[in-house]
Amino acid sequence: MTVRRLHERAREVLDPVHYDYVAGGAGEERVLAGNERAFDRYALLPRVLRGGEGRDTAVDLPGARRTAPVIVAPTAFHRLFHRGGERATARAAAAEGAVLVTGTAATTAVLDVVAAAREAAPDPAVWFQLSLHPRPEVTAALVRRAEEAGCTALVVTVDSPVFGRHTRDLRNGFTDLPPGYAAENMRDLPGAAPGALTAVPMSPAARWPDFAEALRGTSLPVLVKGVLHPDDARLAVEHGAAGVIVSNHGGRQCDAVPAAVDCLPAIADAVAGRVPVLLDGGVRRGSDVAVALALGAAAVGVGRPVLWGLAAEGEAGVRHVLATLRDEYDHTLALCGGCRNADLTADMVVRKGATW
Repeated sequence: MTVRRLHERAREVLDPVHYDYVAGGAGEERVLAGNERAFDRYALLPRVLRGGEGRDTAVDLPGARRTAPVIVAPTAFHRLFHRGGERATARAAAAEGAVLVTGTAATTAVLDVVAAAREAAPDPAVWFQLSLHPRPEVTAALVRRAEEAGCTALVVTVDSPVFGRHTRDLRNGFTDLPPGYAAENMRDLPGAAPGALTAVPMSPAARWPDFAEALRGTSLPVLVKGVLHPDDARLAVEHGAAGVIVSNHGGRQCDAVPAAVDCLPAIADAVAGRVPVLLDGGVRRGSDVAVALALGAAAVGVGRPVLWGLAAEGEAGVRHVLATLRDEYDHTLALCGGCRNADLTADMVVRKGATW
């Protein structure tokens, strides 16, 4: 199956309300559509007679050495889409040598996610995504939980001071998980009764000193996710971030922002190689991966395609998505005259219709 066919199959098998939850975005979904359309504006300008028989596409990321340049971006509620849930996703990512970013809105606790990943690979890279909670002790507890589970890095989402207004969910009345499903990492946190859940954090009052405070409580590398402005990328590095993830939350937050890939070059320039820059949003094919790496990304994250694979074929579907993107990227790299990721440079990307 192609990635597109997996999407079609997922739509066939999913509850329409759950499909809309994944497929939908904020507002009129302009940014959701714009993330994919943006890649269509870029073309690759190959180099010739400088390739080789083999290619090395591995990348070193914080807490993940020699990993694939396509990682699994954080997405919520995997058990809604397949009975294997986050465990199936974790096994697939580990088997394909890809970083998995699990998080606070997972329907499987992080300890069990890491354990599932270890079933497929002896030393998997699992990162834990969280937002800064209004009560620092809750953030600290989540960080400790991730450390004790064996996560190798943290990802702090910073583009969600409030929940995005998801038009499809409002129309469908999808405001709560069905009985038997919960954001398991939010269970048994400070201030809650034993076994009770704490709401997934959103805090419009969070500021850079709060981010710095969270870093002081961990020895893990911490990446900042949801950066679109170059000045925020600089601030992230100045406050100790180990990486910056360029993202507009897959079009699920503000419906009036640029496509993520359009923001990538300015952020790569601002970071100036001090830490890795990653990108998520709109990546659907291996040539998209190549464009992003040429424009300054060290790796890309994919969210919805992974969930399409999970819904359609479980663990095998996720593996298929990751393997397909990796294979397409390797093929594109060869066609561009490259042997390694660094062989893709900004001068090899042009706007379609523009003169080089």
